[in-house]
Amino acid sequence: MEPYSLNTLLIVFGGGIIGTALGGLWAIILCALFGLIGCGILLSGGSDFVLAQIAFGPIFGPHTGGYGAALMAGCYAVMKKNHPGGSAKDILSPLLHTSGDVLLMGGALSVVAHLVLQVVVKIPIVNQSDGIAVTLVLMTILTRAIFLKEGPLGQASSIKEHGLFGTNNYAISWAGWQSPMSKNIPMSFGMGLLSAGLAWGFKMQLDPLVEAGTVSGLGGFLAPLVIGWILCILILLPLQVSTGTIQQVPIMNCMAIIGAWAFMHTGSILLGGIVAVIAGMVQEASARLFYNHGSSHIDPPAVGIMICTLLINLAMKPEFLNLAALFK
Repeated sequence: MEPYSLNTLLIVFGGGIIGTALGGLWAIILCALFGLIGCGILLSGGSDFVLAQIAFGPIFGPHTGGYGAALMAGCYAVMKKNHPGGSAKDILSPLLHTSGDVLLMGGALSVVAHLVLQVVVKIPIVNQSDGIAVTLVLMTILTRAIFLKEGPLGQASSIKEHGLFGTNNYAISWAGWQSPMSKNIPMSFGMGLLSAGLAWGFKMQLDPLVEAGTVSGLGGFLAPLVIGWILCILILLPLQVSTGTIQQVPIMNCMAIIGAWAFMHTGSILLGGIVAVIAGMVQEASARLFYNHGSSHIDPPAVGIMICTLLINLAMKPEFLNLAALFK
């Protein structure tokens, strides 16, 4: 798709309205469903359009209607005092139950995010990170500042009371049920191994199709990288529809994609597990820095993906440290 065409911008605007109406978690679950369909199309020798342009592109990607729209518009709704859940941290409530200007704001901010991504991918060093994650983090920091008049770290009163990395015994934590390192580390390691294994399996199936010209190189790279992320988003369904401990499923999409990134560079499943442990720690640190004390949702997995993808690419790519050569 031509990123600056009128049709593209209109589609992004429409997707942003719908993603806002659904609410953040429903929107990203729908995004992951598109991704799963796209992976299936590729395995059957089809086009990468659904995966690359809908699920991870302008049409309904996580930075636009597929998640970011609801997060950004949620800040606006709180400023307008008509957020249905009362808090911009609420990613479960559909924002359909607010006003039409909030929906339109979600559409407009999706267009802005789409345009920001076109700049992000051209900035040296920054473009070695995951552009979608960078854009999502940047836009949610900006909308928190603009609409809620609050900095990236959140409320000074909360920081003073609990300490910057404090959690009040996990009472103010994002996903406090998985915050303790005794849970975080084995969960992250397991997800890293699983995601790297999925990447290995998908790569074995897709590489011959890429070599034969049946599947695009982009599709052959993207599907192994994101299949673990997709499955981790889909298992968040209980978080949306349940309560209590049934709702408290592991949130592992950061660890999944980082484990797959490490595998794609090195071919090592073990390294995928080890790097995922680091990603899990970065995700938790991100929650304590940008989410716990704040009034809006700055997504800890997105921050973790942004940081860890940059570090992996700088460490592994031949034009930088080229540590991937050690695994050849």
